[in-house]
Amino acid sequence: MTPITVFLADDQELVRSGFRMLIEAEEDLRVVGEAADGAATVTGVLRSRCDVVLMDIRMPVMDGVEATRKIVASGVPTRVLVLTTFDLDEYVFSALKAGASGFMLKDARPGDLLNAIRTVAAGEAVMAPSATRRLLDHVVPTLPTNPEGADPRLDLLTEREREVLVEIAAGATNAEIAGRLYMAEGTVKTHITRLLAKLQTRDRVGLVLFAYETGLVRR
Repeated sequence: MTPITVFLADDQELVRSGFRMLIEAEEDLRVVGEAADGAATVTGVLRSRCDVVLMDIRMPVMDGVEATRKIVASGVPTRVLVLTTFDLDEYVFSALKAGASGFMLKDARPGDLLNAIRTVAAGEAVMAPSATRRLLDHVVPTLPTNPEGADPRLDLLTEREREVLVEIAAGATNAEIAGRLYMAEGTVKTHITRLLAKLQTRDRVGLVLFAYETGLVRR
């Protein structure tokens, strides 16, 4: 099995050491580099072309948001997983807009963090269930108020696709959406694939942001 390669970006050496020990204890994960500032993170990620980078937000020289933006814009296949605390919610939102594939809380259980790394590496998005609602409650009031229908992409969606999108924005899993909308889980996945294509977003995080920014979902 080819291990999932991980890059650690955090300005605290103790934090990086803790993550390194946790990750390297797993047979399918391997740390390939680390950095204490955003600029060094971008350089290290572009050099290593790692699968996932654990990205802190507040770092010297270049913050995690700008580092995320540069990594995503470079076209490398690396996925960005932001690690955050609640007092940095507005920065997390900016990182998600910049292309991060999700976020986890720094005090998440070790197993949850490891699973998040694997999930992001597989091309899925991760939004910590316990944090999603508080994050959205915090940042949604700061979003521009666009009337529903202002984005022409909304007109491309069927009524069923809109229903699925609303559930995604509420933080529902595929299984939960299937139960609430009385459809097979495979059908939910098909709708999500179509939503990603129609809305030109690369993952579930983009769908959530789109739903709130367009006013399809409100607080």
